[in-house]
Amino acid sequence: MKLSNSYIGLPEEFYQVIKPVPVKSPQLLAFNQELVEELGLEIGPKQAIQYFSGNSVPENTIPIALNYAGHQFGNFVHELGDGRATLIGEIEVGKERFDIQLKGSGPTKFSRQGDGRSALGPVIREYIISEAMHHLKIPTTRALAAVSTGEHVFREQIEPGGILTRIAKSHIRVGTFEYFASRQQWEDVKHLADYTIQRHFPEIRELDNHYLELLKAVSRKQAKLIAKWMSVGFIHGVMNTDNFTISGETLDYGPCAFIDEYDPATVYSSIDHGGRYAFGNQPSIAAWNLASLAGCLISLIDNDSKIANELATKVLDDFSINTNQEILDIMCHKIGLDGNSEQHQIILKDLLKIMIPNQADYTLSFRYLSQALLNKDSLFLDQFKEQGKIKEWLKNWKLAIKELNKDTGEIVSNMESINPVYIPRNHNIDKAIKASYEEDLNPMNELLDALKDPFEENEKYLHLALPPKDEEKILQTFCGT
Repeated sequence: MKLSNSYIGLPEEFYQVIKPVPVKSPQLLAFNQELVEELGLEIGPKQAIQYFSGNSVPENTIPIALNYAGHQFGNFVHELGDGRATLIGEIEVGKERFDIQLKGSGPTKFSRQGDGRSALGPVIREYIISEAMHHLKIPTTRALAAVSTGEHVFREQIEPGGILTRIAKSHIRVGTFEYFASRQQWEDVKHLADYTIQRHFPEIRELDNHYLELLKAVSRKQAKLIAKWMSVGFIHGVMNTDNFTISGETLDYGPCAFIDEYDPATVYSSIDHGGRYAFGNQPSIAAWNLASLAGCLISLIDNDSKIANELATKVLDDFSINTNQEILDIMCHKIGLDGNSEQHQIILKDLLKIMIPNQADYTLSFRYLSQALLNKDSLFLDQFKEQGKIKEWLKNWKLAIKELNKDTGEIVSNMESINPVYIPRNHNIDKAIKASYEEDLNPMNELLDALKDPFEENEKYLHLALPPKDEEKILQTFCGT
C-alpha cells in the first residue's frame, strides 16, 4: 500500500509526527472491499489487519496527528487536535487525494490525559452510519475497516476496544483555521488557506480574491450537505466547528442519529442538554459555523476590514438564503412537487405541521406517499394517529400532482429515488453493537447489506425498515470518547 502525505509540507505546528500504538490481538471485523477497489488499494485482509490496527505502518509514509481548535457548543476551546487518531497517509485517485486515518490508534500530544483509544461500539456505529450516508448519496467520510483490538477500554464501564479506518477527502475543519486565527498567526492561516484551495478548490486559484471565493465554495457545499441531512432525518448531534469540514463531507459520527417520529426539536445526543444541535436547528448552526470560518479569513479577504466584513457578510447572508432554498427544493421533490412554487412550499409545510402531533414516522411517511398515487393510500395514512387533517391534505396534494400534467409512473419513480426504505435506525444499530460484543457479526452485516441499496425494497430486509417498538426506542446517543 503506497501512501504519501502532502500535509507535512505545512509548518510543523500543524501536526505531530507520531506512529499508532500497536494493540494486543487485532481482529478484522469489517473490511470494505468495495471502497478498497474504488481507491485502487492493493491490500488483502491479512495485510489490512496489521495496517488498520496500527501494528505496522506502510513504507515511505509519515503518520501524523493533526492540530486544530474549535467552538464546542458555542464555547471556544483553544486546542483540541487528534487526541485518538492518526493520519497514516494519503492515497491519490485521479486528481483527488484521500486521507486514511485510524481512529482509536492511541494517545498523541493532543489526548489531554486520555488513553487515545475507542470502544468497539462507536467504531461499529460510525462504520454503519457513514456507509449508509454514502449509499444515501450524501457527502461523507467513509469506513474502510473496523478492527477489534483484543484489549479493553475504561469508560462508564469496561468495554472491548476497537479501531476504525476512516477515509476522507481531507480532515481540514473550520477548527483548523480557528487554531491559528485565534493566535493571530495570520501567515499560518494563509498557508492553510492556500493548501486548502490547492487540494479542494483548484479552480478558484486564478480568480480575483480567491480567499473570498474559498468562503463561497465552502458555503455552497455546506448548503447542499445540510439540505441532504434534513431530507433523510439525520441529526449530527455535535455540530462543533471542529466537526465542520471544508470539503463539505459529513465528519464524526459520535452522538448522531436518524429521527423516527418527526419533530424538529428532536435531540438524541446525551451531551446536548440545551438542544443547540436539535434537528431543526442544523441550518442555523451551519450558518454560525460558517461565520466562524469567515472570521478567520477576514484579513485575507481584504486589507480594509470594513470592506472585508461587508464581502463576508454578503456570503453569509446568501448562505442562509441558499440553504433554505436547497431544503425547500429537496423536500418538495420528496413529495413530487417543485421547491420554487410557493403553493407547493405551502403544501409541504402543511404536511410537516400535521406530522408533528401525529408522531408520524419521517422515513416511511415520505416513502409510502408515492403509493397513494397508485391508489394505495393506506400505507401512508397508517403513519398518522388522527386521520381527518391528513386525509384532507392528501386530497389537496393529489390535486397539485394532477396539475403537473406528468406521467404518474415517472412521478412515483422520482419520489422513490429520493425517499429511502432503509435508514440506519438507532435500535438496529444498537442490536448490531450488542451482538458484536458477543462476537456475532450477523446483525451488523445484515444491516450493512440492506443499507447498500436503501431506495429499493427487499423482502429479506423489510424488518429493518420498521420503526422501533416502544420498548426498542433509543432516546440517547453518546460520543464514545
